[in-house]
Amino acid sequence: MLMEERIARLEERVAALEEAPAAPGPSAGDFWVLDGLRPAAEGNDGVVVWAGIVETGMGPAEWQMGRPVAELIDPDRVDAFADRLAALGHPVRLSLVLAVLRGTTKVTDLAEQLALASTGQIYHHLKALTAAGWLRQAARGHVTVPAERVVPLLVAVGVSS
Repeated sequence: MLMEERIARLEERVAALEEAPAAPGPSAGDFWVLDGLRPAAEGNDGVVVWAGIVETGMGPAEWQMGRPVAELIDPDRVDAFADRLAALGHPVRLSLVLAVLRGTTKVTDLAEQLALASTGQIYHHLKALTAAGWLRQAARGHVTVPAERVVPLLVAVGVSS
């Protein structure tokens, strides 16, 4: 192929890229998520959405979830929300669930990695995380973060950063 032909093809490709519409994302505008969310929020107190595409030690997880603001501020749901958040509030529990998310699923490996003195300690923390829905028993002696909890877990960590 002649140099002139190669340059002409490159110029055509660049022109096509410049004419293409911007993909959703920060380059398409600062509020690309909010712009898409506005129609769902109209006529009520609002809506909150969280979503993510996450590569974890257990494989890929894609999740999106949204809740009306009225549901999120409902006083009848405060106890359930507090229990779920409290389970993550202990440093060992948060370290434990993040280690599982990174791919360490075997309970004995988790105890060793977190330098816990006894298996009783690890099972105490696993019980609290499982009851709150952050972990699930997988195979015998193994735990996992349920797919529907990966993105909410990272959102909870993200809002605390």
